[in-house]
Amino acid sequence: MKRFLLLLITLVLSNTLTAQTIYKEINSEKLGESRQLKIQVPRNYDTSDKKYPVVVVFDGDYLFEIVAGNVDYAAYWEDMPEAIVVGINQYQKRDADCYYSEQNSLPIETGAAFFEFVSMELIPFIDKNFRTENFKVAVGHGQTANYINYYLLKGVPLFQAYISLSPSLAPDMKTYLTEKMPKLEQKIFYYLAAANNDKGDIKEETEALAKSISSIENDNLLDHSEVFTDATHYSLPAQAIPKALQKIFLVFQPISLKEYKETVLNLEGNPVDYLKEKYETIETLFGIKKPILINDFKAIEAAIKKKEKYEYFEDLGNLARKEYPDTLLGHYYLGRFYEETGKSKKAMKTYQSAYVLQEIGGITKDLVLELAEQIKSDFGY
Repeated sequence: MKRFLLLLITLVLSNTLTAQTIYKEINSEKLGESRQLKIQVPRNYDTSDKKYPVVVVFDGDYLFEIVAGNVDYAAYWEDMPEAIVVGINQYQKRDADCYYSEQNSLPIETGAAFFEFVSMELIPFIDKNFRTENFKVAVGHGQTANYINYYLLKGVPLFQAYISLSPSLAPDMKTYLTEKMPKLEQKIFYYLAAANNDKGDIKEETEALAKSISSIENDNLLDHSEVFTDATHYSLPAQAIPKALQKIFLVFQPISLKEYKETVLNLEGNPVDYLKEKYETIETLFGIKKPILINDFKAIEAAIKKKEKYEYFEDLGNLARKEYPDTLLGHYYLGRFYEETGKSKKAMKTYQSAYVLQEIGGITKDLVLELAEQIKSDFGY
């Protein structure tokens, strides 16, 4: 009986603590047929009311698992927001789905129908049936890596991020992209990758496109390109997808040692403003109001100490009280501000009043009491 209960608990926990994959079919008037979808929802999706970005995976019949696994892994470590991953099955339909005119390189016939299926049927279906944010990512490989660009060429791009892996570029695609990208009026992430051992002329064409894109001056275009030296056309996705997600969601990630050394320590102004702007950018780009991580508070604290700009502890303390009102964090930073700016009695009282609050991030009740007692001993209060 005990073994049965243990097995039951294990099964329940594994079901709630791992991402869930759902298999659905969507009937399409545009395609004149139904199309199979694989949909991964985040861990604890059923017990949450949050909304999530969407990653649409073209060539989902073989690319879905690579993308879904990397999204789940990156989200687990808070390197990107949790996201819904949608894979479109294009097995034996890829050529028809990606069909374009030889005259102008634009989708026609079955290619045009597939374009409308994604924009007019698939995306509305996902938005209606799942809790989604506006931020959407398109992932393609080979033919579909070329095809996802058509959604960028729309008046208002359908996706806000594009992961183009070893694209088999249409003849006019480079021209279309380099004409469109300077005119972008919204933030667009564009990740382009090729393999050193790619097939045909893909590597050379991808490198030429990357060079042209890199010369475009538009703050709304956030581009990155890479050539993977040890990869082939078919092994590339496994190497490139985690790098692409890292680049797209860089601002979402906790402040790294590199960011701390190269950016935070070199700020001329208040590092607390940098912290606020970082999280405001996350909300603007991804539609997600993310609580400020304790790790990031610690990074700003370290910078204040390193540069001996103790007056900034006041702003950090007020921000911490707003983000974590029931904890010691805000009082600790305000106490540091008063202590370092010569207001020792106020510092002591601030530390003492924090005793009733919750411990957090290594800031304990014993610590604040010790700080208060030290001031009391030093000044004889």
